[in-house]
Amino acid sequence: MSEVLLMPLWALAVTFFVVAFAYSSVGLGGGSSYTALMAIVGLSVVSIPTLTLTLNLFVTAIGSYHFIKNRHASFALILPFLISSMPMAYVGGSLQLGKELFQYVLLASLLIVAAKIYIWGELTTRFYPTDTQKVLISIVLGSILGLIAGIVGIGGGVYLIPLILIFNLGSAKEAAACASIFIFLTSLAGLFARLQNHEVDVLAYWPLALAVVLGGFVGSKLGATTLNPKVMEKVLGLIILLAIFLLSMKLIT
Repeated sequence: MSEVLLMPLWALAVTFFVVAFAYSSVGLGGGSSYTALMAIVGLSVVSIPTLTLTLNLFVTAIGSYHFIKNRHASFALILPFLISSMPMAYVGGSLQLGKELFQYVLLASLLIVAAKIYIWGELTTRFYPTDTQKVLISIVLGSILGLIAGIVGIGGGVYLIPLILIFNLGSAKEAAACASIFIFLTSLAGLFARLQNHEVDVLAYWPLALAVVLGGFVGSKLGATTLNPKVMEKVLGLIILLAIFLLSMKLIT
């Protein structure tokens, strides 16, 4: 690990635990916030996507297993997304953006996440495409989200779930299951490309992986039994807004 960080690695790990707890309580991985936090504290744009994709794998592996075990996963729903997302994630993982361009792409991604929480979450609009249109929509969305995942490391689940519901592609449980499996496999494709093209010592950041696994476990457990998902989503919104502010200040200065 050669980067000089604005906070110690252990402090970043504690922050990641909180983020993983909040995200997993509503069924998400947290890639958008991990990426933003690493950019803010000074990790290189080469390291960030590789590390975020790795963390995505840890967080979503357990969720994917449980969704499949409990038969919430609809492979007819997931497959069209993966057909395009996995190759595009590989393409994105092979690219290397400059530092400033990377941060602008990340900022745009965070703004969309904030819009999802505070605007899309209040919309009840639904479309009813034909079966053929559903497949085409899934392929197009998969390619866009896969490319973003490979470039900046954001898994895309926070975008995918509302889009599945808006286009009436599946139920809420099927959307959550699809997002978890989508993030896992798309992150795997992007990470494979990253490890081939960019040398990053992932093991040097093991405290971050431990933090998201523990935070994800506790958050998903409490989210299923105790916590109010609407309240936790607003907490996520505050985390995202803070990340947007800090990243914007970093770009300005």
